[in-house]
Amino acid sequence: FCPGCQALQPPAPRPDLFRLMDCDRSFRIDAQQLQRRFRSLQRAVHPDRFGQRPPKEQYYSEQHSSLINKAYQTLLNPLSRGLYLLELRGVEPAQETDCDADSAFLMEIMEINEKLAEPKNETILEEIETLIKVKQEQLTREVTAAFERDDLQEAKKLLAKMKYFANLEDKLKAKKIPS
Repeated sequence: FCPGCQALQPPAPRPDLFRLMDCDRSFRIDAQQLQRRFRSLQRAVHPDRFGQRPPKEQYYSEQHSSLINKAYQTLLNPLSRGLYLLELRGVEPAQETDCDADSAFLMEIMEINEKLAEPKNETILEEIETLIKVKQEQLTREVTAAFERDDLQEAKKLLAKMKYFANLEDKLKAKKIPS
């Protein structure tokens, strides 16, 4: 907001999402603090509050609201938060073709994919769901440790593995939707 006239101003071209959400630039975040900041910012700039304001301010309100949603979603999710941290540090995320992932890991992913391809079986789907959850939690702990050691290459490798499990999670959700 303009300090003089209190008019809403346009968002910065490339804002730091951590600064916007009043968080430390760290992989470890306080999800409750993030949620409180999200709600507070949305209350201040939500488009519903700008219905009687000039069109330019209404437009800025929509931009701010969208940016705040993006910041919240990015920082809340460990995978997107880790990838964003790498981006801020100038590290390119691992590409699918980089696959320097160990063969045991790739075999594990292939086996889960094969189980997901089988006819729908609730018991197997629940086992896969539990396995994915456990693996994601383990990888999140390892990524946290890698960032805290400032080992960006290790964080990059672990985030690539997280991406594989996120893809499996999406396939699992799609399979669980009643057809």
